Amino acid sequence: QVQLVESGGGLVQAGGSLRLSCATSGRTFSSYAMGWFRQAPGKEREFVAAIRWSGSDTYYADSVKGRFTISRDNAKNTVYLQMNSLKPEDTAVYYCAATTSTYSGDYYRDYKYGSWGQGTQVTVSS
Repeated sequence: QVQLVESGGGLVQAGGSLRLSCATSGRTFSSYAMGWFRQAPGKEREFVAAIRWSGSDTYYADSVKGRFTISRDNAKNTVYLQMNSLKPEDTAVYYCAATTSTYSGDYYRDYKYGSWGQGTQVTVSS
């Protein structure tokens, strides 16, 4: 497993942008596919975006497609989530997670991820 620490959350007005970062420990970061999930109060955790270990393929929830961009820097052991055109419904705690799976169908399922960060709050005001 790897240790994950998110940062970059905060309060932003609708239409604004934030960039979340997820720093990882360990020397095997490049072996993991990375995902971002979010959980709003009273709702289940939901998939946001994922990226393969190589960065060659990315996956997005329909609700964020075209607004959010996931990327990674394996040299820095860090994955990012650039969030643009934020909406109040994007308000949630955002978590990054790591999985060793190479099957893209697994990336949408939170139970396929073995390591999780502590989360960072994103609040979008209207």
